[in-house]
Amino acid sequence: MNRLKTKHTGFTLVEVMVVVAIIGLLSAIAIPAFIRARESAQNSRFMADLKMAGGAFVQRSIETGNYPPDEMPAVIPAGMEEYLKGMKWAEATSVGGQWDWDCQVLGFKAGVSALGARASPAQMLRIDKQIDDGDPSTGSFQDKGSRYTLILE
Repeated sequence: MNRLKTKHTGFTLVEVMVVVAIIGLLSAIAIPAFIRARESAQNSRFMADLKMAGGAFVQRSIETGNYPPDEMPAVIPAGMEEYLKGMKWAEATSVGGQWDWDCQVLGFKAGVSALGARASPAQMLRIDKQIDDGDPSTGSFQDKGSRYTLILE
């Protein structure tokens, strides 16, 4: 009798578990780094847009002698179209929520706000530390309840 030898191919359970463990370890390392990188990009974009908008309103004030009147969120104030042409004012901010122009409200003369930002308070605190004094209740960048505002005057 001639016995045929059959070869079994495939992976053992131990080999599969080792591969799964390695993939899990790599994921545990990579995912937090990805989240930090995404947040850093959001923060940088938000701060750049905030400074650009603030500069646009100050420039208009210098040229005309006053700030435009207060406006609804995501609505470009009258006379600001040309000043804000490089910014997507009607779209959500990179940290969520809508851009809002605040004039003669909330106890200050003029400010650019992100109304209804979805970012966590910890993320907004990190932004405050980069823009201002790291205290969202003082300085030129403040937490005003439902909005975070760069106070211009």
